[in-house]
Parts: sequence; structure tokens; C-alpha cells
Amino acid sequence: MNKEFFEAVNMMEKEKGIPAEFLYEKIQNAILTAVKKEYNGKDVVECEIIPEKYEMNIYYCRTVVEEVEDPDSEISLEDAQEIKKKYKLGDVVKIKLTQKDFGRIVAQKAKHVIRQGIRDAEKGQILHEFQSKNQELVTAKVQRVDPITGNATLEIGKAEAILPKSEQVPDEVLTEEQLIKVFIVDVKETEKGPKAMISRRHPGLVKRLFELEVPEIYDGTVIIDSVSREAGARTKIAVHSKDENVDPIGACIGPKGTRVGNIVDILGGEKIDIVNYSEKPEEFIAAALAPANVVEVEIEDAEKKICHVTVPDNQLSLAIGNKGQNARLAAHLTGWKIDIKPESGFYEG
Repeated sequence: MNKEFFEAVNMMEKEKGIPAEFLYEKIQNAILTAVKKEYNGKDVVECEIIPEKYEMNIYYCRTVVEEVEDPDSEISLEDAQEIKKKYKLGDVVKIKLTQKDFGRIVAQKAKHVIRQGIRDAEKGQILHEFQSKNQELVTAKVQRVDPITGNATLEIGKAEAILPKSEQVPDEVLTEEQLIKVFIVDVKETEKGPKAMISRRHPGLVKRLFELEVPEIYDGTVIIDSVSREAGARTKIAVHSKDENVDPIGACIGPKGTRVGNIVDILGGEKIDIVNYSEKPEEFIAAALAPANVVEVEIEDAEKKICHVTVPDNQLSLAIGNKGQNARLAAHLTGWKIDIKPESGFYEG
């Protein structure tokens, strides 16, 4: 082992964040695994690495016995004393090996295991990094966008992740070197290494943005109860306050609309409705259909969560929304199946 080897390990620690102690442990195990094969796999080899001195020493160890039964692990007293007169029965004789002693093939095997250990360490570091950010919002840099599939390769810290086209905001155009916010939905350990499932469409992205932007949410005064989202178009978010003196909707909107405005900007102009959560289904369902006014909410089946909602005739299209979007988002937000009808009972033809 030369000085360059130890410097390379130190460089890997700095550049890849892999602890040198971890690498040295892997290297020791690799060397021991390879060298033991020369002694029928027996536990007769020791390896010590001394980074401060740029040294790695390998020893072949045998116990001094009266009668040798296993020549791989034992040595006679007579042979031991030829090495050093001081040896006595029960002592362990350590012979320092040179690279020549354990051969080029063994060294190559050791290098292979070392490389594998480094790859495993890198995977472990990436997995740890992803897991520490699971269900969190992160800033990622766009490295490239596949012109055929539209999938984007992103750089997140020291790791890479794929943002599928299906998890991108509709009509959004991503460009190389662009910094974007993504939500880590899940982290899986695969045969090819750790894989982060990331999204820009997930409702969790909006929830985390509000947590970052609204101090009252961050400190737990205002609670986000549910989020319903159609990415790129509209989001509904239900909130309530644990402090009667704090208006949850006002806190989310912020002075002159600055807080919600910042989030809308990050989301590229996506509209956001903030409504009051209520444990009373009638109140929550009515609030969820904002900006439409609701005359009455009638619960048909509480167990199956089915209800009928009556709105003024001139509010019907507003309650349903463009292509049913407002009603759909309200249903997702509340978890109720909502049937909307006009107050007159007559639908426009």
C-alpha cells in the first residue's frame, strides 16, 4: 500500500462523503477474504491498516503446539523457535506477508471486493440521503430531458433521480441546469441501488410549500387537514387553527396575499383555494365548494359518504367548475361523493 492509495481514500471521503473508516473496514475485509483462500479459508490471517503511517500490514498467524495436526493454523515449538527463541507453547506466531506472498490473483480479487465495497458504500450514502428526505420537498437541478420520453434526470444533492413525464406538471417545459422543487414520494432499495420516487404533481409538494412559507403552519398553530390537487391548474387546501385568535386562512394568504402569492409563483400560476376545515361534514363540504355559495348540504349516507348539495341556480356552473374540476377537487378534499343540484331543481339545457 503506497501513499497514493491512502490519499485516494481521503479524496473519496471528501468528494463522495464516504467515511474513510468505513472504506478501510471494507478493504480489510476484502483482503482477509482473498488471502484466507490461500489457507483453505481458515481464520489465520490478520490485517491492520494504519492511515497515519500510510501502512497496511498482513500477517499469517499460527498457534504454537506440541504436535501439529493442522499445518494451516498450527506450528511446532521447534519451528517457532527457529523464527524467534522466545516463543513457547500457546503463543501465536505472526509472519508478516508481502504482496508477493499472497500473489497477483489474490490481490486482484481483493481489489474487486474493495471496488464493490466502495459501490455499496456509495449506494448506502445515497439511500441514507434519500431516506432522510423522504416525504420532503427538495431543490433539484435538471441535468437532461429525454427528447423522446420527456423524462427528466435530476441532480439531488450527490444523487440522481428520474422525474417521469407522468409526474411533471402538464405543459411545463423543463430545461437543463434549471432549479426546480420536487417532492420525494417514496424511497425504494432496488438491485441497481436506491431509487427515489419523485413528483411535481403530488399534493404533498403544495403542503410542504405552505409549511415553508407560513410560520403558523411550521410551528403547529395552523394545521393542514387535507390537500386536493390537479397540478398546473388548481389546488384546494383545507386548514384549521388550534388558536382561536389566529385566522388559518388569513395566515396562509399572508399580508397582502404575499404568502400564497409566493407559492402560486413557484407553481407557475396554479390557482389555490384555501378553505376552513370542519369536523361537521355539512360545513366542510360547503366550504370545499368555494368559490361557489352553498344553500344546503344533505347527507344521504354517512357511512358511504354520499351527499346532495344545493346551490343557487346562478352558482351551479361555478360549483361544478370547468369540466367538473371544482366539484372533483372538493370531493377529493373532503372524501365525500358530492351530487350538486340547482336550488330551482331545474338544470339548464
